[in-house]
Amino acid sequence: MNTLMNRRLVLASRPEGMSIASDFRLETVATPMPTDGEVLLRSVYLSLDPYMRGRMSDKASYADPVAINDVMVGATVCQVVESKHADFVKGEWVLAYTGWQDYGISNGEGLIKIDANVMQPSYALGILGMTGFTAYMGLLDIGQPKAGETLVVAAATGAVGATVGQIGKIKGCRVVGIAGGAEKCAYAKQTLGFDECIDHLADDFAEQLAQACDNGIDVYFENVGGKVFDAVLPLLNTGARIPVCGLISQYNATALPDGPDRMSMLVATLLIKRIKMQGFIIFDDYAPRYNEFAQQMATWLASGEIKYREDKVTGLENAPEAFLTLFNGKNFGKLVVQVNQPL
Repeated sequence: MNTLMNRRLVLASRPEGMSIASDFRLETVATPMPTDGEVLLRSVYLSLDPYMRGRMSDKASYADPVAINDVMVGATVCQVVESKHADFVKGEWVLAYTGWQDYGISNGEGLIKIDANVMQPSYALGILGMTGFTAYMGLLDIGQPKAGETLVVAAATGAVGATVGQIGKIKGCRVVGIAGGAEKCAYAKQTLGFDECIDHLADDFAEQLAQACDNGIDVYFENVGGKVFDAVLPLLNTGARIPVCGLISQYNATALPDGPDRMSMLVATLLIKRIKMQGFIIFDDYAPRYNEFAQQMATWLASGEIKYREDKVTGLENAPEAFLTLFNGKNFGKLVVQVNQPL
């Protein structure tokens, strides 16, 4: 008889505006056992990412919403607990998408094996996973930075932004970050090597950004939107490129922002300055190039050219409160939950 119990966090309600911890519900249920061709996976690390807020909504998007009472989606680093699949053995590490729970069943499709002797397994959720891949392809394929250009990065100490800025420095750009608070700005300059970092909480943020970008902006990596983009827009140079991977400032919005309609100004700027602004969904658009990215990023990590910071929280039960820090600026680095200890 199966006595293994599975804790799981399910979507209890769809948030209106800012999500709250009670939008999730912690349940304990029996763990299903694998049948022929399946593996039972035990989550060790869970990734928390801004895109999850969109999956809590039933608005049309690039992916289906999480159903009420279903397990919240999310990438996980797991170990195989029991295998009835020829390609996997007990104890192996894999990157999976089992969501916010202790255990999950997989038929092997989409699982990526991780060599825990080569890297910290949780890195597969960040710098060597979706966030690192997003930074790499968005900047290099869409942003196409050139030596001597000015690159501006929003959310500069976040998992994506920190990587974008460091790749920009490797490519010879002058990098200006935007972050919230003196501590994060100091980290961007002193640890990540950014040339400047502007605090978006400052009353004169737009003026400081303009002063830091006195030759204009050639590449702006967009993942915030809102007042940050408002300050960036008039500084864009002719021929600027804007990769768009997210708009975190708007994820909890229930209506359009106050103030004048900026659409005509945006479109006119794109036209007059011949600006390229392109959104992308990383694995939908670039999955065949993952190995290229992984090899290059591993090399940069090994050489110390890329530095990486995790914001690690312990305990599945703490995932909801940790998730909310993505939207109030309290997290610092790639947000990961350690769900269980390794086998």
